[in-house]
Amino acid sequence: MASLLYHEGNRRLQDQFASRRLADRLEQVILRPEFTDADRAFIESAEYFFLATADAEGRPDCSFKGGPAGFARVTAPGELAFPDYDGNGMFKSLGNIAVNPGVGLLFIAMGERPARLRVNGTATVARDDPLLADFVGAQLVVRVRARAVFPNCPRYIPTAEGPSVYIPREGEVPVEPAWKGFESFRDAVPPRAPAPPRPGKGGG
Repeated sequence: MASLLYHEGNRRLQDQFASRRLADRLEQVILRPEFTDADRAFIESAEYFFLATADAEGRPDCSFKGGPAGFARVTAPGELAFPDYDGNGMFKSLGNIAVNPGVGLLFIAMGERPARLRVNGTATVARDDPLLADFVGAQLVVRVRARAVFPNCPRYIPTAEGPSVYIPREGEVPVEPAWKGFESFRDAVPPRAPAPPRPGKGGG
């Protein structure tokens, strides 16, 4: 069955690291084509997100989009919208959308309860969208039709206390995220590969 998330490049690396089974399980369990109530609440509480686009030749660009909570909103079960405000006039992201509508959005929360939500889909841009009047200061409205909505493990996001406890540290056994022990995933988690020897530490 065709995957909505993976292509041959992903598969080659999954096979090198024995993670294809886990990757397939993640797609099976967490991937969805429409937003849940929790997704909506998370998106509409966000004051920023990151938008990835590419031009017609596939050259990528990533930009920061910010505004008041609710500036990005879910407008249909599988659609969200956000305003474009006055910027530097380069129109890097929206110009890319004009020639290549494929986009990726990353919503992220830091602090005590870090979280990430990814939305992959296709975008359109309009100057006469009915939502334009709802966004103070907006010059355009971008709508994204979701192809894949899925949460991401937030383990490497820094917290208010400092760097994530999951970041590998010299001489310490890495902390495993709790989700790898969930019943839905634990039988698909590959064994942890031993760390490569460090130069001067017996590695030749």
